[in-house]
Amino acid sequence: MRKNRSFLFLIIAGLFFAASSFYYLPYYVSKPGMAKELEPIIEVEDGHDEEGSFMLTTIRMGKANIYSYAIAKVSKYQEIYPVEAIRSEDESDEEYNVRQLHMMDTSKTSAIEVAYKKAGYPVKYKYKGIYVLHIVPDMPAEGKLKPGDRIIKVDEEEFESMDQFIDYISDKKPGEKVSVTYEREEQEKTASLTVQTFPEDKKKVGIGIGLVDDKEIVVDPKVSIDTEEIGGPSAGLMFTLEIYNQLTSLDLTKGYNIAGTGTISSDGTVGRIGGIEQKVVAADKADAEIFFAPNEKNASDSNYKMAVKTAKEIGSNMKIVPIDTFDEAVAYLEKLSPKK
Repeated sequence: MRKNRSFLFLIIAGLFFAASSFYYLPYYVSKPGMAKELEPIIEVEDGHDEEGSFMLTTIRMGKANIYSYAIAKVSKYQEIYPVEAIRSEDESDEEYNVRQLHMMDTSKTSAIEVAYKKAGYPVKYKYKGIYVLHIVPDMPAEGKLKPGDRIIKVDEEEFESMDQFIDYISDKKPGEKVSVTYEREEQEKTASLTVQTFPEDKKKVGIGIGLVDDKEIVVDPKVSIDTEEIGGPSAGLMFTLEIYNQLTSLDLTKGYNIAGTGTISSDGTVGRIGGIEQKVVAADKADAEIFFAPNEKNASDSNYKMAVKTAKEIGSNMKIVPIDTFDEAVAYLEKLSPKK
């Protein structure tokens, strides 16, 4: 009888654990991710090899259940964020994921531009359409368009920028219909939408989408970057270094394992990122010897200063290097003595 009761208790406890693990709290938890070597995922046509490696660093981010929340509370390098600190107001999970992937695509494009220009190669852009980031609730696009769709034309009109698209729609009157041609999962589709005023601004008309320009960078030699489902812009600096290293004959790695983080702008500026402490932990676990961190013009709370603090706390031997621009990173590596 006791065995049966114990077995029943284990079953009930197991079911409770399973059920409660799917109950999510209004928080996100982030923790150290991985440091991933970039040479296998970035390929410049006929590019040069390297003795060491450049690595991107990641964090793991997910919705908090009661167990992950409790663990994060007592873990030094796990962080808890309220939902509103991660997602924009009225932003769905799908829209958040699309936004993260789009920021990754933008980061890759900026990295290619900066690296190719630095190496002396011409860069061109091909306009692909309008990328849908967000659907406004209770507007015509809801239920017909989705985040991630690419609008190709409206009423057979093609555009060269989102500004032209906005001007075209703004000239319509409430109640007028427009035919929107868009791509979704590589298939072309058409939706008929009725233009209407926005709930919060009756003087403004539209179909109810948040949008950005979708441009494809065109370079020779060709380059491919396979990031799978990694999102966000924080790998920009390391993408740029890997691409540039494959374009030039001088191996900037000098035989070292070099990790780092930081956004990259088209002018080569390196920007602040989130989760710097967790990325330092990930890089240290991957045996990185050098870590580039955004210096933010020597701000008192810069990523660099936090990276130095974390490296000291975990007893890491990594050299933490402050970086404000891509050119600074290249200059540091050019002066670096080859690893013996």
